[in-house]
Amino acid sequence: MTTIFHSRINKCNKEPVLSFLSKGKYGFLFFILFFCFQLSNASYILIPMDAEGQQNHLKAYGITYWTLSKDLKVKWLLNYRGGSFLLPNTELIKKECVIRGISFEILDEGETASILASISSPSQNMEAVILEKAPKIAVYSPKGNQPWDDAVTMVLTYAEIPYETIYDKEVLEDNLILYDWLHLHHEDFTGQYGKFYATYRATPWYIKEKKQAEALAKSLGYDKVSDEKLAVALKIRDYVVGGGFMFAMCSATDSFEIALSAEHVDICEPMFDGDPSDPGYQSKIDYSKTFAFKNFTLERSPNIYEFSSIDMTRKRQVSKTTDYFTLMDFSAKWDPIPTMLCQNHTALVKGFMGQTTAYDPQEIKSNVLILGENKANGEARYIHGIKGKGFFTFYGGHDPEDYQHRVGDPKTELELHPNSPGYRLILNNVLFPAAKKKKQKT
Repeated sequence: MTTIFHSRINKCNKEPVLSFLSKGKYGFLFFILFFCFQLSNASYILIPMDAEGQQNHLKAYGITYWTLSKDLKVKWLLNYRGGSFLLPNTELIKKECVIRGISFEILDEGETASILASISSPSQNMEAVILEKAPKIAVYSPKGNQPWDDAVTMVLTYAEIPYETIYDKEVLEDNLILYDWLHLHHEDFTGQYGKFYATYRATPWYIKEKKQAEALAKSLGYDKVSDEKLAVALKIRDYVVGGGFMFAMCSATDSFEIALSAEHVDICEPMFDGDPSDPGYQSKIDYSKTFAFKNFTLERSPNIYEFSSIDMTRKRQVSKTTDYFTLMDFSAKWDPIPTMLCQNHTALVKGFMGQTTAYDPQEIKSNVLILGENKANGEARYIHGIKGKGFFTFYGGHDPEDYQHRVGDPKTELELHPNSPGYRLILNNVLFPAAKKKKQKT
């Protein structure tokens, strides 16, 4: 027994403990020995996120979220094997990985220490970021929408990450304070009903949704849908300024910005709100009120399916086969926030379209980071910024695995795209509020 004791003590480099042998302090000695034994046999679960090591990238985010929900901390290994996750080794987590079809590896203490030491080296563009808690997620969406109507609700459902749906009433009642992360569904915050007038104004679904929007506005005390949507946009603005995180895709990005910039200005034509727009309203737009965009020109015609010059959809000269965008490379140690948001197993992401597909870089404010761009086509696809104490990310396009989604198209089956780089960018944003924040330098 003495030999075993000495072996364990020496491995832990606890020389002073030897003196307790002569003093009969066996209780304390056994505690030290047990602690050292636990350290020497500690192990972790690595969820690899590179192309070769992971069979289901999207569900890997779900198991990470699930682990956080159990009050366990996780390390996000930025730029290590595609942005892998380091989880505590428990039988329950391993069982969940197997059930969900997630690839994982077991690391002992030495292997883990070696990886973390390599990541911490100044010569490596890597960082280990601690994720502390599962963020509470809200999706701003009409109650009747199905999960497959929106890429974010679709991938949250597939990854098994829980969320709650809220809409105008809840926002105006200040319920946003209950959530850490807010996604804006493909909404039109300008009150122009998605600019669908030219093509769909006679269809039953358009007529029904217009009536429902008008009835909701009336019930909330507003004469116009545009006024009610502006009030919602202002509440969301305050949520972000106060420290919330907002993620938006497609038309929710630029229509939100336009609504803020057009506060106290009527930009809606009579078919939308029953009265004329303000004369010369373009000159009354206040760009200082927006989060991301500047100097844009509004599209006045109700017959054109476009909100403003922010969007590049009608200016694009790129074919489907060559439509890709590149993720920017940031310093993981100095700029962990944009690095987190760009984690992927590829730097080249397949493009996809939407009502708002991409952003004109000339109309993006200088303090906003471009995270993904199609340089050949001169467009930004994925941008991020800070507003007050909070953060926002705008992601152009409708569905990362449906190149040109149209009204009435069938839903995307994510079971066929478990390793989608485009959908990974959404889930990076979902986990971002869980991280211990460091001030970004860029």
